[in-house]
Amino acid sequence: MMRQGQVFCNGIAAGIITEDEQGYTFAYNEAYLSLPDAQPVSLTLPLRQEPYMNNVMFSFFDGLIPEGWMLNIAERNWKINRRDRMGLLLTCCRDCIGNVSVMPIEKKEERL
Repeated sequence: MMRQGQVFCNGIAAGIITEDEQGYTFAYNEAYLSLPDAQPVSLTLPLRQEPYMNNVMFSFFDGLIPEGWMLNIAERNWKINRRDRMGLLLTCCRDCIGNVSVMPIEKKEERL
């Protein structure tokens, strides 16, 4: 199963984070890269056309996920396992402190 989130930087669509069977991928949008004032979402993910790939959640995105009592609330209210890092990212990081947010990309079910 593949899950994706649109990553915004200062309110502008900057890229897409994807979780699939191979792990995690983050890729900047071409349109974002062409902006004269484009900024990286993180110093650990500098601007580039090639996607970033990792078998675990990127440290920067993992750091956006709440901890402590906020994580407990997310676990209880949305029934998300704390080990489901992508689920937590897509649910809890729509309105983060700072300039980066992540909105889930809903997949439309294909009809036969």
